[in-house]
Amino acid sequence: MNYQINGIQQIGLGVEDAEGAWAWYRKSFGMNVPIFRDHATASLMTRYTGDEAHERYAILAMNLEGGAGLEIWQYTSRKPQDISSRILLGDTGVTTIKIKARSVEDAFKDLKSKGVNMLSDIVDGPDGRKHFYLEDPYSNLIEVIESVSWFLKKSKKNLGGVAGCVVGVTDIDKALELYKDTLGFTEVVYDKTQCFDDLTSLPGGNHPFRRVLLRSSLSRIGAFGRLLGQHEIELIQVTDRKAEKIFQDRWWGDKGYIHVCFDVSNMDSLATSCHEAGFEFTVDSRNSFDMGKAAGHFAYCEDPDGTLVELVETHKIPIVEKAGWYLNLKNRDASKPLPNWILKLLSLNSVRD
Repeated sequence: MNYQINGIQQIGLGVEDAEGAWAWYRKSFGMNVPIFRDHATASLMTRYTGDEAHERYAILAMNLEGGAGLEIWQYTSRKPQDISSRILLGDTGVTTIKIKARSVEDAFKDLKSKGVNMLSDIVDGPDGRKHFYLEDPYSNLIEVIESVSWFLKKSKKNLGGVAGCVVGVTDIDKALELYKDTLGFTEVVYDKTQCFDDLTSLPGGNHPFRRVLLRSSLSRIGAFGRLLGQHEIELIQVTDRKAEKIFQDRWWGDKGYIHVCFDVSNMDSLATSCHEAGFEFTVDSRNSFDMGKAAGHFAYCEDPDGTLVELVETHKIPIVEKAGWYLNLKNRDASKPLPNWILKLLSLNSVRD
């Protein structure tokens, strides 16, 4: 295995108004640094967009305290479709994102004071950590969790970026072949089957579930490893009802969490491993995609339930966009993290409300 998984790069979020959604995530979670803001045609994704190439607008926003970002994605050539019924916990797909906090108690007070729709009080998870649930204005679930993985270690800011996600599956053992064995989330924090008290306030949360929490290494490598930090993926399987597919009869880019994206190095080696494990690439840009302000090689595969997993090998990003300073990563040692001072310069692109 010669490839590297450097962490979750971003979670895709389909919305009807990308700028409006980004404003909410900036004010609520400090996701104020745009890695790119780009209008383009999703020409390679026709397999998932009704065999038509559609126009879209996307913003990759990050919080420089550390963690992954959100790719806030909006169709501009059609109206994005909503799900016909409420998503229930255990339905297949990305159901929840996890946002990191230094203090869960302070995060709860802060978000509640901002009028955010809180779905639970502070509760203990199966691993004993404190966490709570809320939803954004578009009915997407968000979990705030305690974290010890931070890029700006001496900062007084409490909230960070995306620390992981919850993925609904129908067979956890099959899903582990991708998320654990292929994508390297090898630490099994817990594997429990029961009714869980901390889920009862969520839609469909009163059912019995099997829950497996996977975690990556605390020490991440790759150019953005220090910024992305440690991540976790929680697989959840409802055991007493049939799970519905969140994107059944809908397209990638429609409303909701549309994919989980990993930052990788050596895409060719990863393609071989995915093929051997039975997770063939369904989309592959092969040569460098170019969004003007960012470039790289991206591919998609599907987990056993058809949830989309994006894989991105970054070749170029803007460091100081206003000055036209772009960083070329293509011929760089893939295992070597970028110096902290370069990553901190991304804050010069931040949008302040």
